[in-house]
Amino acid sequence: MNRQLQRPILVSVVVPCLNEEESLRGTHARLSSALAQLSANFEIIYVDDGSTDASPQVLRELQAVDNRIRVVRFSRNFGHQMAITAGLEHAAGDAVVVIDADLQDPPETILDFFCKWEEGYDVVYGVRAQREGETAFKLWTAKLFYRCMTRLSDTQIPLDTGDFRLMDRRVVNVLLGMPERDRFVRGMVSWLGFSQVAVPYRREPRLAGITKFSFFKMLRFAMDGIFSFSIVPLRVATWTGFIASFLAIVGVVLVSLERLLGVQGLVRGWTSTMLAVLFIGGVQLICMGIIGEYVGRIYGESKHRPLYVVRETLGFDGQKRDTSQPSLLITKKQ
Repeated sequence: MNRQLQRPILVSVVVPCLNEEESLRGTHARLSSALAQLSANFEIIYVDDGSTDASPQVLRELQAVDNRIRVVRFSRNFGHQMAITAGLEHAAGDAVVVIDADLQDPPETILDFFCKWEEGYDVVYGVRAQREGETAFKLWTAKLFYRCMTRLSDTQIPLDTGDFRLMDRRVVNVLLGMPERDRFVRGMVSWLGFSQVAVPYRREPRLAGITKFSFFKMLRFAMDGIFSFSIVPLRVATWTGFIASFLAIVGVVLVSLERLLGVQGLVRGWTSTMLAVLFIGGVQLICMGIIGEYVGRIYGESKHRPLYVVRETLGFDGQKRDTSQPSLLITKKQ
C-alpha cells in the first residue's frame, strides 16, 4: 500500500555527534545533497553529545546559513543512545531518520529508505552488507554480539544492523513512550513490531577523525543490549548454582565412599578442598554480579532522573534558545 498524505511531507534526520569538528561540514554538505533529491521537505537535527572540541561552533555556523538545521546541545556527554532519543523527541517529521555524523552510513541510502516508507513500511533499517575501514576484531565482535542477542533474547534483532534507519511518526511516538534509562534503541524498535524491512548497503570508512566507541564503551553497550532484552543471564546463574550444588553432592558421595569402603585416593589433601572452595566462591560471585546488574538497573530507573539535560537549542521556531541558566530538563515530549 502506497503512503498518501494530504499535506507536504516532512522528513527529520537525527544526527548524533561527539567531537566531530573535522567532519561536520563535509557531513552536512553530503547529507543535504542527498536529502535534496527527496520528494519531501526535510530538517536536520544535530545533537551535540557534550563535545569538547569546536563542534558547537561549527554547528552554530552551519545553522546560521541554513534554516533547515536544528541543533540540540547537551550540558555534558550523556551517550549515543540518549543523543538519538533527544533527536527523536525534537523531530517534527512524518518520517524520522537516524544517521551518525561520521558518514560511515552513506546518506544516499536514505533515498532507498524513503521509497520503502512510501510503499507503506513503518520501519526501514540498513543492513551492513560490507564494512570497510573496520578492524577484524571489530567485525568479529559485532557478529558475535548480534548472534548472541538472537540466541538470548525473545526479541529478534536483525543481524548486522545499527541505528541507521527510518521510522514512521507513529513508531517514533510509541518509542518515546518507553522511558527506560538503559536504552538500546535498535532493540527497542525491533520489540515494537510494526512492518519492518531491510535495505542492504555498503558501510564506508569514517570521513575524518577516530571512532568514539572504545572497547569498554562497546562492552557496556553490549551489556545494555543483553540485560535490557533478556533474562537468560539470570537463568544461567540459577542453573550454574544447580550444577555447583550437584558437584558438591558428588563430592559428599565420594567422601562417604572413602570413609565406608576404605578407598584411598578419591578425595585427599588440601588441593581438592581449595579447588572446591574457589569454585563455589567463584560461582557465587558471578551469580551475585549478574543479579547486581539487574538490581542496579532497577535502582537507576527508580530515581526518575531526566534522561539528559539540554544546554542550548538552535533553529527551533526560527529562534535561538539558550537554557544554560537555568538548565532545561527534558525527559518526555509533551
